[in-house]
Amino acid sequence: MINGDVSFWWNQIGRPAPRPPLPGSTRADVCIVGAGYTGLWAAYYLKKAAPQLRIVILEQRFAGYGASGRNGGWLTNSVTGGREQYLRSHGRDAAAGFQAAMNDTVDEVIRVAAVEGIDADIVKGGEFTVAYDRPQQRRLEAAVRAEQAWPHTDVELLSAEAATARINVAGSTGAMWHPHCARIQPAKLVGGLTRAVLALGVEIYDDSRVSEITPQTARTRHGTVQAEFIVRATEGFTAGLAGLHRAWLPMNSSLIVTAPLPAAVWAGIGWGDRATLGDMAHAYMYAQRTADDRIAIGGRGVPYRFGSQTDSDGQTPASTIEALTGILHRFFPGTADAAIEHAWSGVLGVPRDWAATVGLDRQTGLAWAGGYVGTGVATTNLAGRTLTDLILGRESALTALPWVNHRVRNWEPEPLRWLAVTALYQAYTHADRAELTRRRSTSPLATLADRVSGRGH
Repeated sequence: MINGDVSFWWNQIGRPAPRPPLPGSTRADVCIVGAGYTGLWAAYYLKKAAPQLRIVILEQRFAGYGASGRNGGWLTNSVTGGREQYLRSHGRDAAAGFQAAMNDTVDEVIRVAAVEGIDADIVKGGEFTVAYDRPQQRRLEAAVRAEQAWPHTDVELLSAEAATARINVAGSTGAMWHPHCARIQPAKLVGGLTRAVLALGVEIYDDSRVSEITPQTARTRHGTVQAEFIVRATEGFTAGLAGLHRAWLPMNSSLIVTAPLPAAVWAGIGWGDRATLGDMAHAYMYAQRTADDRIAIGGRGVPYRFGSQTDSDGQTPASTIEALTGILHRFFPGTADAAIEHAWSGVLGVPRDWAATVGLDRQTGLAWAGGYVGTGVATTNLAGRTLTDLILGRESALTALPWVNHRVRNWEPEPLRWLAVTALYQAYTHADRAELTRRRSTSPLATLADRVSGRGH
């Protein structure tokens, strides 16, 4: 089994050939810090709209090195932090409009992939969320009612029989499904998007980690880039920038992937529509059936490292691999003999209120996008289009969305930050174990953790 090596996704297709670092100090019209989905989408739409702009992207390792090349491959319509948070500040229509924009974003990514010839194993099979005990079933039914009270959600409640017919999760009590989600191979998408951006004339410099961003300046050990607009697209690595150590917490998430499963195993599992798969546990899992018939399955593992530390190449603790393997076997007993071929981890950005944001301070020229809390595969595209309109000074439906220029206070200093996150996920883990063993039907600790984190379950 391979442990780390960035991700299975990159291991499957091969890492890109290294590009040169920044050759020295220079000037540009727009400098983007971070060559993940956010930075690449912003560069793509900016260059399409204004081909005369000189756009420079600075990347610490290589394009797609972070969460963009390590995630679970869910191109889904989630509004990070939930629509309800915008009711008081912007009203119901604005919140519903945000949901509609996210639905459209899923299709926009699929459209661009087709136009640019990016084969990212995209299958729009929807998002399938399963329950497998009574407390989860109650949360599932409540979640369906809540979703169906909003327009543009298109959520269906499935009985245990209907759920099992689609994906045969052992002990399933029911599921919900919606159509606005596609499975992707993350590295193929980010690799294809990188090629498209380079073909437009955008400059990408590898091995050019930015240590500090100030108005109109991004600093690296190779020199500085001065530009009218500096875009911070660093997501889970934001804490490494000077002055931003407490801005977004780097949350760890881990995945494992099986060897390709034989047809006899798939005959028992089903999963023919290639929907993404999640559950109603507090410390939830996420999974996909890959193009070559593996199961990739992920979850939190060790959620946070003291001092907002980030990993390098995705090395994953043995205990996390064991826990994810246990979920795999519990969901699909027919995988008991399947080899686990790769495990890896990465970090995602978590703001203090668990709500993503995109914005621009026109006085300083500093722009930003991120804090996706694991829902960034689609949201990054919306961010890239929104940044384009903001930088070009265009008022649009995108710049009027309620997450634009949203601000939030910093995380607490250590050790309070570590204690809070560790306690939150211990509460979730305790609640899930209690529910599985039928010792408790509800968990006050998990309810408290939901209130702290802002999560719906």
